Formats: sequence, C-alpha cells, structure tokens
Amino acid sequence: MTQSLSGRWTDTHSEEIKRGITIRLGYADADFYYCEKCKEYGVKEKCSKCNGKTKFLRKVSFIDAPGHETLMAVMLSGAAIMDGALLLVAANEECPQPQTREHLTALSIIGVKSIVVVQNKIDLVTKEQAVENYKQIKKFLKGTIAEDAPIIPISAQHNINIDKIIEAVEDVIKTPKRNDMLDPLMFLARSFDINKPGTDVDSLVGGVLGGSLKQGKLKIDDVIEIKPGLKTEKEGKILWIPVVTKIIGLKTGGESITEVHPGGSIGVLTELDPSIVKSDNLAGEVTGLKDKLPAIWHEFFLSPNLLERIVGAKDNLVVEPIKINENLMLNVNSSATVGIVTTAKKDLIHVKLKIPVCCNQEDRVTISRIVGARWRLIGYGSIVKK
Repeated sequence: MTQSLSGRWTDTHSEEIKRGITIRLGYADADFYYCEKCKEYGVKEKCSKCNGKTKFLRKVSFIDAPGHETLMAVMLSGAAIMDGALLLVAANEECPQPQTREHLTALSIIGVKSIVVVQNKIDLVTKEQAVENYKQIKKFLKGTIAEDAPIIPISAQHNINIDKIIEAVEDVIKTPKRNDMLDPLMFLARSFDINKPGTDVDSLVGGVLGGSLKQGKLKIDDVIEIKPGLKTEKEGKILWIPVVTKIIGLKTGGESITEVHPGGSIGVLTELDPSIVKSDNLAGEVTGLKDKLPAIWHEFFLSPNLLERIVGAKDNLVVEPIKINENLMLNVNSSATVGIVTTAKKDLIHVKLKIPVCCNQEDRVTISRIVGARWRLIGYGSIVKK
C-alpha cells in the first residue's frame, strides 16, 4: 500500500524482503494532488483520467511500522512520531487479529486519534466475504477511538481505491499546527552510514540521522546534541555520554533544504564518525540544540494505568499487578528500554532502566510485559518526581 501511495517499497532490510514483513521502520514520502475537473485525488501532477494538470495539496510522510506481534516495540517507536494512522485489516482474515487489536490500543494510549481504516486484499475474496469482513471491522471498532473512522476497501496489489485513501487522509488526518518557536526536539528513528564499502578516506561523509522533528526548527551549521548518547565504560562504571556534532546538510523527500520545520520525516547529515551511527545505533535517541534537550533518566517513579485485559493475547488474560523484580519494556517517544521494578505499589512503581531515556516528565510511557514468550502491551504510566 505504501508503494502504491509513494512509489517506494519501504521494506529494504534483507530479512524483510525474505520474510515478506516489515521489521524496521520504513519511510516514504508522497505528494498529494487533486484534479478539480474530474474530482479525483492522486499522487501525480497530471490526472490519470483527463491528463490535465492537478492541484498540489500537501506532502505526506509515511512511516511503515511492522504489524507482526513480535515487533511491538518497533511499532510503538514509530507511532510516537505520527500525526495520524492508517490501520490495515486484511479482507481475507477474520477481524480483529490479535495484532490489530493491540495496535489500535497502542494508538489510543499514545494519543493518535486521527485514524483511517484500510480493508486491504479485497481482490482475494468474494463480494459477500468482503461485506462480512466489513461488518466484523465495524463491530470491532465500536466503542474505540476509531469508531467513526472511514473504512476504505482497497487492493494495494492492483492499485484499486488508492485515490479513496488519499481522499480519506485529506478529510480525517489534518496537518496539525506546529510551534517552530520552541527549542527544537527531534526523535531519532534511524541512524546510518551512507558511505559505500571501499570509499576513499578523503571522500567519506559523516553519519546520517533520520526521524521527525516534534517542535522548533533546525538549520545547516546548527550545533546539535544527541542524548542519552554513547555507552561508555569508565573505571568499571557504565556511562552514557551525550554526543555533540554539527549539521552539514538536511534532506526531506529526497530534496536538499537549508532549514527543517516539524512535519514529515527528515534526514540530518552530520560530521559524526560513520561508525557511531551505523545499524541504527542511535535510533530511539533525541537530538536538538546543545544544552537545550530534556533530562536523561536512568531510573524513575511511574504512576501506572493498567489495562483490564492483555491486548493481543489469544486467551482472555487479566492484567495482573506489576511485581518487584519484574522486567518491563518501556517505550517513551521513539525510544524503547527495559526497566527492572525495584518498588511496586498499586499506584506507584520504581524502575531502574537498562538503557537510559531522554524525555520530559510529562511524556507518556507505555508499559509491556513478557506473556508467554512475547512482549504484550499492558498499559501506560506517567513519570512522578519524588
């Protein structure tokens, strides 16, 4: 579907291609257009019906998050930088699947309320089966944040109704108002080395940071800081040292620009040693102007809000209270870490983090625990200062 909308296949990792699923966050940009004569939406400057010139509406960035239940942490990291969501349901499967229920709950917890539901693979079922699946979707959505969301039947494989997705996105997922007067805050979802093997030393370029700017603006030559930074061992102690570098280039949608504002995915070219950024080594971290970023937390108290039932599990399991010494997966903004519970009361827990996080106290923390052999979403919490 992302390819139909943007022309780009977002699964580029070798395992993604081999297994046919999204493992890492994928990125693609698309320009939305509208033909006033034919009343048709599309992604090209010329109308597919009359071949006339279309009106540019806006540029949209897609973050392709994995739907597979074992990759929930990646999905939560991606949802943290989204303005809205396309929730995909397969017409040839019973709805809801465990991961569909879990993802909708995650969107609700994180606060993503602008949702378009996409009923894909209608080419694989009869008309009667598609209608029955539609009824299942409506029943599933009743009482949720997506109860009134439009449901668009499509075949991504055959480019059927892709224009209707664009129309629904234009209607439901509006561009939010941004505040670029605040200190810039960028969530890193990717970091990578773009130098090809065998590149001459004099031709090497610095590491690239990929993600989304939540607020403020960044420009070329800005000195930026990355937190929590790099893991270092000194005198037998594990330390996390923030990284400082300079922006030497900015890209969005494949185009070079001199300044970026909130909205859409961006690439930040830096002076960082490529070895620091390779293989998404800095994914989940936060960047902004030096000395202007939120605090680094190595531990914190959380006021938990637990769900009644474990979402996504096949059995209807009750969420039990959090226990001392339990390992929890905690997601805040685009970062994921594991916290060990050292104190556990009904309305307050204390966790020590294996990997520190950089965030504001008011940022929401999602909580998952191991159920069986998988991490399952069980609720969310807010950081409490003691």
